[in-house]
Amino acid sequence: MDEEMYADQLRDAGLRVTQPRLTVLKVVEETPHLSADEVRQGVVKRLGSVSTQAIYDVLHALTDKGLLREIEPAGSVPRYELFRADNHHHLICRSCKKVIDIPCVIGSAPCLEPFSTHGFDIDEAEVTFWGICPQCIRSESPTSQQ
Repeated sequence: MDEEMYADQLRDAGLRVTQPRLTVLKVVEETPHLSADEVRQGVVKRLGSVSTQAIYDVLHALTDKGLLREIEPAGSVPRYELFRADNHHHLICRSCKKVIDIPCVIGSAPCLEPFSTHGFDIDEAEVTFWGICPQCIRSESPTSQQ
């Protein structure tokens, strides 16, 4: 996505267009599922010095306005991806923590329907699949340790 499209999204969300916000969106688009520190490192490479607090402020504002989605896999720090409203889920390697997007399990949002809603108006179901990725399987196999 080009910078002007991100600028339009920021304006539409009622946010000022700033270089840190634009850069965070670009960094997260290029490499989804980054932690806040990894986002900060990507922004620093592009803009130079940026405080950690500034990055947290930008991530919070973009998540609040629905431009970013925060995912927090069990045992992991929060990670960020662009919000796409595509109802995808995640596959995570237990060993290296690599995160991969996978399409909705089946059907339309929210993909799964609980036995009882307990009065909630449910609009999303979050499914996380866990396993070991092919690279970790190869590195952990007995033949790779010889």
